[in-house]
Amino acid sequence: MKRILVIINPKSGTLQAAKYLADICEVFCRAGFETVIATTLRSGDGTRIARERAKDADIVVAVGGDGTFNEVIAGVMESGVRRPIGYIPAGTTNDFATSLGLSSDLVQAAKDIVSGTPHSIDIGKFNGRYFSYVASFGAFTNTAYDVPQNLKNLLGHTAYILEGAKDLLSIKPFELKLKDEVGVYGGSYVFGAICNSTSMGGMLTLSSDVVDMSDGQFEVMLVRMPQNLIELSQEIYALTRQQYDSCKLISFFSSGKMEIIADPMMPWTLDGEYQEGTHRIVIENCHNAVDILVNEEGSAERRNEK
Repeated sequence: MKRILVIINPKSGTLQAAKYLADICEVFCRAGFETVIATTLRSGDGTRIARERAKDADIVVAVGGDGTFNEVIAGVMESGVRRPIGYIPAGTTNDFATSLGLSSDLVQAAKDIVSGTPHSIDIGKFNGRYFSYVASFGAFTNTAYDVPQNLKNLLGHTAYILEGAKDLLSIKPFELKLKDEVGVYGGSYVFGAICNSTSMGGMLTLSSDVVDMSDGQFEVMLVRMPQNLIELSQEIYALTRQQYDSCKLISFFSSGKMEIIADPMMPWTLDGEYQEGTHRIVIENCHNAVDILVNEEGSAERRNEK
């Protein structure tokens, strides 16, 4: 009998993961899987559990938010074995799940894992630490880990908007130099993201026409510090209309590997989780490094609805 290892964060999102756990397990058991449940209690547990136990499972499933999914991917990578990974999104924003077109219905997401096929995607490395879809700095990037969990549970996505709006009152630029395969970018920036997703924090979206999660490339966005209200309005217009090339203050390009020199006091987030800054950063794309179980038909329908 094949075995599914389910790694669940019962506190993620609006606490739906724990509520539907029995239904999720029933889906897997009816499909003929021996289902093993492991619960995370603190940060890092998802990585530890996946690292230690992935070799004993045929499929590893993450139930929680993007942070839980990040930990499970890191653990599977560190385990030394390649296992298909399922994701049941039960967080607040679920950016990565949105990009993949995964169902927000937890039971349906479990059914899609059972009927799904492995889809190889890229993930990233930030000075050796794995991330699944985005490394970012500057405005709004501290929102995900600054919002208290109980506020996320109560207000959902609204909590991110309220916390992010506070950044506008205290926004400050960071000096940064980025070198990739093509050239060197440098200057004073208020926001930057290296991503493999169409959604970041539920606030900034990229067109699905420019994001290929399996092409060995990240989409990179750098937003310079506006000097006046006119420049700020130009940036907002370009970002909301996804017309990045229309604004000279925004650099938007693709890259598979880059070296960044930055203020070591500048914090980053990896998939919404805090990452301490450092002077020299190497970010690499790990091409088709993990296999995500996706129901292609259902995912395509949900992406078309967006």
